[in-house]
Amino acid sequence: MADRSVGPPGAHQPTGAPPAVGTRAARPHRSRPGRTLTARAVLVTCAVSLVSVLVTALVAVPLAARAVQRQAQDTLAAQARMTAEVLRFRLARGQPTDERLLRLLENQGVETYVLRDGRVDRAGLPPQVVERVAAGEDVSVRRRVDGRPSLVEGRALGDGNGVVLARSRVTGLWRQVLASVWMPLFAGLAAGVVAGWLLARRLARPIRQAAVAAARLSAGDRAVRVPVEPPDEVAELAYALNGLAEALATSEGRQREFLLSVSHELRTPLTAVRGYAEALADGVLGPDEAAQTGRTMLAEAEHLDRLVSDLLALARLEAADFPLDPVPVDLVPFVGAAAGTWSTRCAAVGLAFRVELPDRPVPVHTDPGRIRQVVDGLLENALRVVPPGAPVVLAARPAGPDPAAGGVVEVRDGGPGFTDDDLAVVFERGALHRRYRGIRKVGSGLGLALAAGLVRRLGGTITAGHAPEGGAVFTVLLPAVRTGPGPRSDLVPAGRGERKAPGR
Repeated sequence: MADRSVGPPGAHQPTGAPPAVGTRAARPHRSRPGRTLTARAVLVTCAVSLVSVLVTALVAVPLAARAVQRQAQDTLAAQARMTAEVLRFRLARGQPTDERLLRLLENQGVETYVLRDGRVDRAGLPPQVVERVAAGEDVSVRRRVDGRPSLVEGRALGDGNGVVLARSRVTGLWRQVLASVWMPLFAGLAAGVVAGWLLARRLARPIRQAAVAAARLSAGDRAVRVPVEPPDEVAELAYALNGLAEALATSEGRQREFLLSVSHELRTPLTAVRGYAEALADGVLGPDEAAQTGRTMLAEAEHLDRLVSDLLALARLEAADFPLDPVPVDLVPFVGAAAGTWSTRCAAVGLAFRVELPDRPVPVHTDPGRIRQVVDGLLENALRVVPPGAPVVLAARPAGPDPAAGGVVEVRDGGPGFTDDDLAVVFERGALHRRYRGIRKVGSGLGLALAAGLVRRLGGTITAGHAPEGGAVFTVLLPAVRTGPGPRSDLVPAGRGERKAPGR
């Protein structure tokens, strides 16, 4: 089967069966804005970027504002120290205040207040500041000067003299800081949006490919394959879809082969019935031959009935309502009753039938009608393939020395048997029919598959192997009685629940 990568929707439409109309999976899904993975990923990354930008602004802007205020306070303090040194020098020499220095400070937005003998040269300073400087204390505070929030730096010159510098605090500082940082913040937000969009596209692409592959699988294209790409989760999804496609292709191939073999098996008795019916209708057969013709047609009709019954049983085998009635059963009288029926049929075709039974009960918990169906199917298979004179053995025995181990029913024969390769597929529907059609006598392949399914539903196991008689051996292991006393042989009448033998 050729590997094919997934293309865009509609690039390949197989000629097989179209998808079921009206089913949920067949209806096209139209994505709405805001509902796609790409849109949601972009929205999430935008939200994360926006929150990051806001948090950065809330943290950085106050820090920047405080840094600006500290810088302004430090600058004013340096100016106050310089002014105090100049005034101290001039006072020591009895010189007046340097008016040029005071005008220079005023030009820089600094108001200067000079204290002489504890009194300030002009009003506006808070009294607490004047008192502290006059007392010989340096001051570095934030106060209201002339009704304006200001930075205040005062330096004492001794003997009630001093100088105080005041500068209005920076207003609109947040606006100034935001004006300088809005561009980097916007760039970060834009980068987050672009990164989210790219990430969303990268994540959504393999999901869209998987959706396209699933749609093509539902349309019947079994050659579709999804490219395996990282990350691991996407690769696992691709592996799962590719495995599903291969499993569907294998299953459908087996179903086609099975239907071909069954149709061939059904056509054989139908051809015989039709031929004899046409001969009777045309008057070709005389009255002496009518009885034999009727018997032949009845045998072929019974063959058809068995095939149809097996097909129905196989179809219902996995259903929850498949009828089962497990009860305690003693395999010794049960197998003895079956042996009474099959010894006559084997003798009629020249087979040496033999039964092997232990001298003590073999209690199991099973449905006697269904197990009789399994036994009849295995013996019917032996009658079809075993040559005249070869042995056919029906046996029952305990599964082990412990009664809780259950019981075993065996069917052995001296027929052609199986190869080791056959044993691996012996219970698959139609497997042996495909292998040996035209080579040796073989049935439809339903009987062994049905027997395996019945035994499995009853909690047992069935295996195939090489018999000591030279042919095949089928071993059916049945579970022991679960609760209560051991079963008695009269719990299940010998003829209870006999069913038609499943054909192969």
